[in-house]
Amino acid sequence: MSEKTKSVVKSVSVLSIAGIICKFIGVLFSIPLNMISTDVAADFYLVYPTYTLLLTISSAGLPVAVSRLVAGYLARNDRRNAWNTFRCALMTLFTVGLFFSILMILCNRMLVNMVGVEETSAGYYAIAPCVVIVCVLSAFRGLFQGQQNMVPTAVSQVMEQVGKVALSLPLAALGLKQSVTAGAAGALLGITLSETIALAYIVIRFYVKKKEFDSYPQDPDLAESPRKALLSRLVMISIPITISACIIPFSQFVDSAMMVNRMVFSGIERDVAKAYYGIFTSVVIRLINIPTALALAISMSLVPAISAYKAKDDHAGICRETHTGMRYAFIIGFPCSVGMSILAKQIVYFFYGNVSGFSEAKMILASELLTFSAMTVVLFTVVQATSSILQGLRKQKIPMYTMIAGVAVKILLNYILIGTPGIHIHGGPYASIACYSVVMIINTYYLCKYTNMRFNIIEWVLRPGAAAAVMGVTVWLLQRLLPMNRFCTIVEIAAGIAVYAAAAVLLKVVSVSDIRKMIRRKGRKV
Repeated sequence: MSEKTKSVVKSVSVLSIAGIICKFIGVLFSIPLNMISTDVAADFYLVYPTYTLLLTISSAGLPVAVSRLVAGYLARNDRRNAWNTFRCALMTLFTVGLFFSILMILCNRMLVNMVGVEETSAGYYAIAPCVVIVCVLSAFRGLFQGQQNMVPTAVSQVMEQVGKVALSLPLAALGLKQSVTAGAAGALLGITLSETIALAYIVIRFYVKKKEFDSYPQDPDLAESPRKALLSRLVMISIPITISACIIPFSQFVDSAMMVNRMVFSGIERDVAKAYYGIFTSVVIRLINIPTALALAISMSLVPAISAYKAKDDHAGICRETHTGMRYAFIIGFPCSVGMSILAKQIVYFFYGNVSGFSEAKMILASELLTFSAMTVVLFTVVQATSSILQGLRKQKIPMYTMIAGVAVKILLNYILIGTPGIHIHGGPYASIACYSVVMIINTYYLCKYTNMRFNIIEWVLRPGAAAAVMGVTVWLLQRLLPMNRFCTIVEIAAGIAVYAAAAVLLKVVSVSDIRKMIRRKGRKV
């Protein structure tokens, strides 16, 4: 295992742990928020998608571009242009983020009219400053990721989520004493404050570690690139990535406007349709987001690693990291999909079993939706890996086009299936599976084409798939032997992890030496 491959595996481990913690806290956040007030939660989730969409537009592409360019410059011993790239991106992200923050404030009335709920007005004001804050935060994350240092990103992500719980929930409860509007605004203000704390941490970390960056070598024969040229490169790289990243939030935005209406068209009463949509988005999708954090960890690690090899025209290194990324995508994705699908009912009851207002009928519906939605985890994980590899290979337009194609399929199927009597909300998971299947297949084709690699079905699919199948059978048997309660759910999950790990070693999905190396590196400094 090369040093760079070790770095990728280590980075994936760091970001995976942080990502799971963040997503788990995110699920825990939604439960007490609903317990404080379902009206506050409803207003919160009406405002939040607009913030997410504006944030994605303003900051999705540039941090990836920064990490890719910084990694490439440092690989060529060009510290000066790596630093200039970061400075250029920081100023650009600040300017763009400030623009969208101000736009969100100025367009407050239009946004309120769009969602049709007057009480959301204060919430838009409370969350608006968060856009520029996260944009600046993203620039620093891109710099650290370009140096293959994922710790600042991981720590700042955890701080965001901890702050979200520690600040948003008390502020929501405090605001609710005045009104539902103040409660929702308090919850959203807590997010702004938590992002401010995360930004303060990463800025301090940057100044503490500045000497380490300055220690990178500088080839005196390399010329300093003009700022205009650096900005042009950043923009050219980031635009396709930004468009690609905006497609899913945009499809969710379309879903929010379409799914309820299509269910009403299928013969369901509007209040029931809204309840179904709420279960799908605030329960099922949030639970799905826990394992998908692993996919994001893989993607963030692969872009700078492959960019560094691309900068040195090291084809062997590119193939090695591509193989590593694809292996880990399937190794992580398969057990998450299989385990979550089999234990869907137990997982829903684990988190929402004691939530007031969450009836038995809602539990059953959420479990049914999660059973099928869980299969998107492995697809999404591979999509993220293939997209990141293609971005590292400077083929960032391909993931943009494939994602557009996938989301077009998703919107079309949502329109048809959800509007069909007897299917309604159950069409959502099927549409998502079709969406990510389309993207995964096309991305994988181009990945093999531009790396001159064959699709390694044995190493990437069959072995991890077989290990996941062994785990699935074990969990399925335990599910029928044990009663359904929280303790037994933990036992079933733990048993599944242990069986998968053992099966992975026996089936040579991973080797014992790989595990030993990972354990030895755990205590090392990233």
